[in-house]
Amino acid sequence: MSKIQNKQTCLVHAPRKAPQYIETVQPPLFRASTIIFKNTDALFNRHWTDAYDYSYGTHGTPTTFTLADNIAQIEGGQHSLLTPSGLSAINLVNSCFLSHGDEVWVPDNIYGPNMEHLRNLHQRYGIEVKIYNALEYESFQPTSKAKLLWLEAAGSVSLEFPDLKRLVRKARQSGILTALDNTWGAGLAFNAFDFSDEHLSVDLTVHALTKYPSGGADILMGSVVTRDRKLYQQLFRMHAIQGISISGDDAAQIQRSLAHMQLRYRQQSANTIVLLNWLKQQPEFVQVLHPADENSPGHQYWKETCIDKQSAGLVSVIFKPEYDLESVRKFCDQLRLFKLGFSWGGPVSLVMLYQLKEMRTLEYTHLKEGVLVRFCIGLEAVDDLITDIQQALQILR
Repeated sequence: MSKIQNKQTCLVHAPRKAPQYIETVQPPLFRASTIIFKNTDALFNRHWTDAYDYSYGTHGTPTTFTLADNIAQIEGGQHSLLTPSGLSAINLVNSCFLSHGDEVWVPDNIYGPNMEHLRNLHQRYGIEVKIYNALEYESFQPTSKAKLLWLEAAGSVSLEFPDLKRLVRKARQSGILTALDNTWGAGLAFNAFDFSDEHLSVDLTVHALTKYPSGGADILMGSVVTRDRKLYQQLFRMHAIQGISISGDDAAQIQRSLAHMQLRYRQQSANTIVLLNWLKQQPEFVQVLHPADENSPGHQYWKETCIDKQSAGLVSVIFKPEYDLESVRKFCDQLRLFKLGFSWGGPVSLVMLYQLKEMRTLEYTHLKEGVLVRFCIGLEAVDDLITDIQQALQILR
């Protein structure tokens, strides 16, 4: 190119560029919508099924592909797609693999927004939503129309750990796709793609990277991971059709947090066990729920599935029936270190209250009557968290 004379053109087409690649601790950040092709051969001799299709920002950049590859590796998969949130990852799976008249099976303790999305699909497209008890694999009774089985380990809010082995085995025998919401395990508590002596595997995992991978309670993102290239290409196609994309800046932030993700997960898990043992001694609670506790529903399945007996930093309590919703609200308002808010996996401990009767369809004998409160353990000293709960309980005493 001849020397540019006009300064305005120089501002758009910089005549000098520093060398593009050096080795750094963190990978370079690429921000891109338009991606420049070197020539027409590069434009036409490419295909969307290429391992790294650099054609437009929505399809990916080195920044987003690096994070996707790392998430796949953490979870034990081969291929990963990134989405703007955990819920959008769930919706991507539902919209990709469910059609009119299909049957989808979900546990009764499913993540609430997933159920809302499926109910919407039922109303609009006639997709049948069937509910099973995650602790009783016999309640999963698929018909010939069944296409997708949703799994959660552990279940939302009440934290039951499912009978993954029997559920996945039964789905495979029926030729049904299995999708696991792996946000709780985060790819660290167990390998969803090889979680038994017989090397059982789910087909897909979804993961709210908003939680442990981010770690800062400030980035929204989700992922879908698989080992099956055909499934990945189906998902990639739907991902592109729907125009799903993420910010390179957000991807770089989560990539930066991955190095200490396991350290945070283990610390929060250890603190939760300490808190769990203290909560079990408090007279206000009729039940304490955590998969590591031998009295919690699904404990035996957690014990045989999770590596080194790891677990996420979540524990739920059910208040005795004499404490009504108003009393429990006063307890939550009295907390100082625990902040009232949704999500988890960040540095600040959170609390949220629920009325299970309004959230569940099936009748359960393993859950006691009462208002449920879920504690999400952050990175504070566990003694300070115990003191905070202790002072808040005084309002009830």
